Amino acid sequence: MAKRKQPSTLSIDDVTDWWQTEIVDIAPGMIRVRGYAIEDLIGHISFPAMIWLVTRGELPSEAEAELLGAVLVAGVDHGPQAPAVAIARMAATCGVGLNSAMASGVNVLGDVHGGAGQQCMELLADADGRHKIGAPLNEAVSAALKDFRAGHRFVPGFGHRFHPVDPRAKRLSQMLRAAARKGTVSGRYLAIGEAVQKRLSKDTGRSLPMNIDGITAVVLSELGFPPELGRGVFILSRSVGICAHAFEQSRQGGRIKGPTPPGAGFRYKGPKPRKLKAKRE
Repeated sequence: MAKRKQPSTLSIDDVTDWWQTEIVDIAPGMIRVRGYAIEDLIGHISFPAMIWLVTRGELPSEAEAELLGAVLVAGVDHGPQAPAVAIARMAATCGVGLNSAMASGVNVLGDVHGGAGQQCMELLADADGRHKIGAPLNEAVSAALKDFRAGHRFVPGFGHRFHPVDPRAKRLSQMLRAAARKGTVSGRYLAIGEAVQKRLSKDTGRSLPMNIDGITAVVLSELGFPPELGRGVFILSRSVGICAHAFEQSRQGGRIKGPTPPGAGFRYKGPKPRKLKAKRE
């Protein structure tokens, strides 16, 4: 068994090497992000470009930053009934601060609510990998869909329970096509996404256009983001809406508001009224 170092024998290198990062370097009077002085970045790059820099390591082109910014704008909000937003608003009526209300909402952005973009990116990446090694596009998509369906109940990113055509997806698709024509992106993930859409529509017998999760997955894949960051980007975007709703609710007031008005009640499906048996002495 290795002998544990005593605190008195720790060197300064033991301490400074405890956390290692390539993202930021700081010293008195100096902050450098990925090597760039923060004062050189402030006022010269956009917030989407800054997100790209800290997560990817290099600065994007203006066209790439514009596409990322469009994704961030598109995902900001989808109404007070979206679970993460509703939870943040309810938390605000419980007297917690804005940070706690926001955290309450962000914490439910998991695999089911908030993870569709990442899952769709994983599907697209699988189909792309099969296509690259020689499988025709339609065959690559069919094989990727088959494997995905084996482990998931739904194929995310296509169709929407509220929007016949998702207006966010429509606009992002227009921007992505224009970017592909200019050479900003390759367009290969757009082709894969459209092939998935056609196959799903054929399998279900109804039109299943891309929704915000599907087109976001396509855009971020075209921009080279890994699937895990796809979820991170969505959370960054939706956090803005969560913040706004929590703040609005705190201004509106209200105390301990549940998901529905108290008069609406709920359906109880447990045992009928019964009496506790008397104890035997």
